[in-house]
Amino acid sequence: MFLDTVLTRNPGLVDAAAALHRDGEIPPDTYVMDLDAVEANAALLAAEAERLGISLWFVVKQIGRNPELIRAVARHIPRSAAIDPAEARALHAAGARPGNLGHLVQIPPRALPDMLAWRPEAVTVFDLANARAVAEAARGLGFVQDVLVRLEAADGAAYPGQEGGVPLDRLDAFAKDAEELDGIRIAGVTAFPCVLCDPATGVPTATPNFGLALKARDLLAGRGHHDLKLSAPSATSMASLPLLAELGATHGEPGHALTGTTPLHALDPGQPEKPAYVYVSEVAHTLDDGRPAIHGGGFYSRSRIRGALLPRTGTRLGVRPAPAENIDYYRLLDPPERASDVRVGDTALLAFRTQIFVTRSTVAVVSGLSSGTPRLNGLYDSHGRAL
Repeated sequence: MFLDTVLTRNPGLVDAAAALHRDGEIPPDTYVMDLDAVEANAALLAAEAERLGISLWFVVKQIGRNPELIRAVARHIPRSAAIDPAEARALHAAGARPGNLGHLVQIPPRALPDMLAWRPEAVTVFDLANARAVAEAARGLGFVQDVLVRLEAADGAAYPGQEGGVPLDRLDAFAKDAEELDGIRIAGVTAFPCVLCDPATGVPTATPNFGLALKARDLLAGRGHHDLKLSAPSATSMASLPLLAELGATHGEPGHALTGTTPLHALDPGQPEKPAYVYVSEVAHTLDDGRPAIHGGGFYSRSRIRGALLPRTGTRLGVRPAPAENIDYYRLLDPPERASDVRVGDTALLAFRTQIFVTRSTVAVVSGLSSGTPRLNGLYDSHGRAL
């Protein structure tokens, strides 16, 4: 999906990744991350958000909750959005300040006292039971916690496995009950996804959920709540920040923009954010019909993979589709024109949309590419633990 963009915008990363695998410093099924590019992208996003008067909470599930990358981003975007408790702990351990907890996955009540003690800027709640749990934990700690009300998505505008939230037509009743709870303050609203990239053009476009969030904010303002936040996550990037500002969001939550891998970046290599990772595999064997099989472990069902580069010969091969319900032990490539173009052990480089935290992959962090002096900083698992 992003191979041409990476080759155009960050060829040094491609060369460094190929050399690391060729020299045996990284195994197959490794994402090689350009630390310099990630930090530069974070700086761009922070400056544009400041210009537009928008605050940012950054997300790191897609880059494997990596501590080096977290620290690099946090130098420019200090506060984070933790999509689940495991991510909250990884962000806290790496020194990022907590912005929004409960962003996609509610914080279990038994975990709330520890996490609220970090004093997050906001906690997202999906229903009154979770609001009560946050209120009880905050009272126990002796302060009032700001909460964001998550809105139930519009019909057809939610992802399976992410259901939940307060329906707009029941928000008034929810607010009336939540206002009675000591320990929380309704500080704003959120929904997901609020922005998506058009499949044909890649242009960021508001979803119906954005409109629901705006209506919800107006309703809460009518109940006397002031200075309400509206976080509009998904596809937050240099291209979408003006849209967020125009429509009235107060917060964005950049994730894939940190690595230059939103769908828009696949279609337009000229986007300001620089592509910052490649996936490294190697040829494991060749089928009798000539199709090479490369090692898997890091493929993601929504990757939209199109091609692979074999640097030894410069061969570009198409990647065969694979059903998401199967384990990705291997991934098949199209047969090469000449059998000699592909050997067992050859490096294969790919670039596609990923969510590293749901893979079995290794993450290699490389610095110095921006100055022409690449260095392997370290290897990590897909949840940010050093190997």
